Amino acid sequence: MSEAAFQDATTKEMLHRGSVGRLLVNSKAKIRDSKTVIGLPPGEKGELLIKSPIIMQGYIGDPKMTSETLIPSGWLRTSDLCYIDHQGYLLVADRMKELIKYKGYQVTPSGLEQLLQSHPEIVDAAVISYPDEEAGLLPMTFVSETSLKHFLQRTSN
Repeated sequence: MSEAAFQDATTKEMLHRGSVGRLLVNSKAKIRDSKTVIGLPPGEKGELLIKSPIIMQGYIGDPKMTSETLIPSGWLRTSDLCYIDHQGYLLVADRMKELIKYKGYQVTPSGLEQLLQSHPEIVDAAVISYPDEEAGLLPMTFVSETSLKHFLQRTSN
């Protein structure tokens, strides 16, 4: 949900590697320690909260989930572990709730994404879980098509 209050990156912002952009007009964001709920300064990782007229107002028919996600003061808990750098760019470090349980192992999507992004031919990557009868869940990756072709050509030789 982090993208709900952040604008698409401009060409200049795309050069700010790892950033998802800056805050939209009429939107607010804060980073807080998820255990102490104390606000954190720029550069420190914590849970991202956003407040904006464009965020959801709740889950239809699910007041429990709504109360866990929306704080009464109007802030939405994204469950994303992020930090805002000193120039105002948001960087997503991890997801607080997502783990892929693969044959008894706990795999973090962000760990696989970082591994993929460390390769010079891969610009960006995303990892999600995919149901599998035998394994439980399998990690499924998405990378940009152009980068993937180059990556696969080099690794298959």
